[in-house]
Amino acid sequence: MIALGVILLILGFVFGISILWTIGIVLLVLGAVLWVLGALGRAVGGRRHYW
Repeated sequence: MIALGVILLILGFVFGISILWTIGIVLLVLGAVLWVLGALGRAVGGRRHYW
């Protein structure tokens, strides 16, 4: 999810499409939150680890 967020951020910046930029930021933040929760050992969505 983090990688997809970064890709969308880059594409949004290069092509000047603001919706890609916004979706990229949301996915990047959401992926980081899930990564931190998974690293702390909390079950996210019924899973112990988030990949």
